[in-house]
Amino acid sequence: MLNKNLNKPKCQEGFTLIELLVVMVIIAIIATIGIGSFQSSQIKARDANRKSDLQQIGRALEAYYNDKGQYPTGVGGDIYGCSGEALCDWGEEFKDENDTIYMVVLPTDPRSAKNYYYESDGTYYQIYTKLENDLDRDINKNGSNESLGYSGTTCDGIVICNYGISSSNITPSDGGATLITY
Repeated sequence: MLNKNLNKPKCQEGFTLIELLVVMVIIAIIATIGIGSFQSSQIKARDANRKSDLQQIGRALEAYYNDKGQYPTGVGGDIYGCSGEALCDWGEEFKDENDTIYMVVLPTDPRSAKNYYYESDGTYYQIYTKLENDLDRDINKNGSNESLGYSGTTCDGIVICNYGISSSNITPSDGGATLITY
């Protein structure tokens, strides 16, 4: 008996190399778009966290002012006045000499160990940070739509800060910090 299948050509199964390459290119394009969106979302989330941190610090400083009649002074970007006459450590408790706790943890930047920048002579306060998203609507811009930063501030050792809040009797650009193109 003859085998009828011997005379038939074998059916090719599977995908061709071209088909596999096309699928891999499509997956790479989708992954690139997804990663870009994910990174953008992370940057915006960190910036929102920075803004929230500054608002919380501002509320703690207002409570300090209500108790003491003045804001803690600023020394080199740090808050001076914790536990009496000491610098407040970012990431540590913010309390006075009477052990009144104004913040359980004085926040630090969400991405690194860099700190926020604090300025005060006791009659006002200004707090600054560096937002990662230069397109953020809260960053001041000049007439050419270039981002502006606050001179005299350093938010990570060498980069000037580009976002700030202040007590109600001053603006973030008053005092020593003036807006400049960076």
